Amino acid sequence: MTMKRSLAALALVALTPLTAVANEGAERLAHMLEPLDTYVADFDQQILDGSGQRLQEASGRMWLSRPGRFRWEVNAPYEQVVVSDGDEVTLYDPDLQQATVQPLDDRVTHTPALLLSGSADQLTESYEVSSSQQGTAETFALVPKSPDTLFEELKLTFYGERLGFLQMTDSTGQRTAIEFDDVEQNVSVEDSRFDVTLPEGTDVIRESR
Repeated sequence: MTMKRSLAALALVALTPLTAVANEGAERLAHMLEPLDTYVADFDQQILDGSGQRLQEASGRMWLSRPGRFRWEVNAPYEQVVVSDGDEVTLYDPDLQQATVQPLDDRVTHTPALLLSGSADQLTESYEVSSSQQGTAETFALVPKSPDTLFEELKLTFYGERLGFLQMTDSTGQRTAIEFDDVEQNVSVEDSRFDVTLPEGTDVIRESR
């Protein structure tokens, strides 16, 4: 056997347990997300550079109703609202009096907030998933299979059965860390929560697929 073939065979042997772990992680994540119909929580968000220096922080509240519906309200320090009604996603900036509306397609659901509103199967098909456990905290690391995403790795941490922490890392090493508090799962959420009523005079920009 040549050196190249030996190395190739060694690589295949080495990759086999990793693939098994990845498949197990995907199945476990799907098991955690599948029962999640609605999710309501306050959040604190921090953006950190590659060295861990804090660049920005914000807080607000989110509502999620699967599949496809989502509302993300940033209250401080600058207001912003992101709403998905299952067909379109609207990003509204009150300070600029501007709204951007785009279809809810595959690329949009690759943003960390909106991807949670998709199906568990869709999520595990789009990402390589591995998991680790530390005490009662279980963390899933998701690496996109497609290059057309806004991040290189996403981590979801569950405490027991509840999602409590999300961290996104982009290609520059910048991290967006979101901690959830006052979490309510599978509670009733009014349909009107996912409607968008824009003030008169709002500049609306529509983006096509």
